[in-house]
Amino acid sequence: MSEPPLVLASKSQARRAMLQAAGVVVEAVSPNVDEQALKEGLKDEGITARNLADILAEAKAVRLSRRIGNAIILGADQVLALEDGMMLDKPGDPAEAIAHLKLLSGRKHKLFSAAVIAEQGTPVWRHVDVATLSVRPLSDFFIEQYVEREWDNIRHCVGCYEIEGRGVQLFSAITGSQFTIMGLPLLHLLDYLRIRGILPS
Repeated sequence: MSEPPLVLASKSQARRAMLQAAGVVVEAVSPNVDEQALKEGLKDEGITARNLADILAEAKAVRLSRRIGNAIILGADQVLALEDGMMLDKPGDPAEAIAHLKLLSGRKHKLFSAAVIAEQGTPVWRHVDVATLSVRPLSDFFIEQYVEREWDNIRHCVGCYEIEGRGVQLFSAITGSQFTIMGLPLLHLLDYLRIRGILPS
């Protein structure tokens, strides 16, 4: 009897591309979760960035798993937090991207990337990974030129960067997995898929 298919509860092209590049056969389906409302409610309760990423990933996985019975559903989310605990969302427009980058300039922040697997509407595996990034001091000129050139690439990215592209120019130091920075604790996920027999060991 073959394993049920792996379904990514997201339309994220970056996460799907990461999985496919790693040799994982995956479908992508939107979970139809109102992330913004969920985030705002949880932030009002004083939730940490790590737990927020975990809860959002679980909400996506469980919601889609209840719709698609015979499948392994992967939910994922990423949250950015400054050292004082302030969290940043994806920029709404270029002006907000510029404001975010000025806020990040010369400071450290953390990216929490969470993944949750659900089956039959119940979480069966989860992992949250963290990366710490130090942004070098950025001039206003650099920020404005960068946003103008990169807006189409960064509009869906917390922190306003793609580490695999021009965004690497923002940093003076990085600690953690590049996969985590790109939005998925991929090595831990691959290990679980091998344990489940979905990938060969």
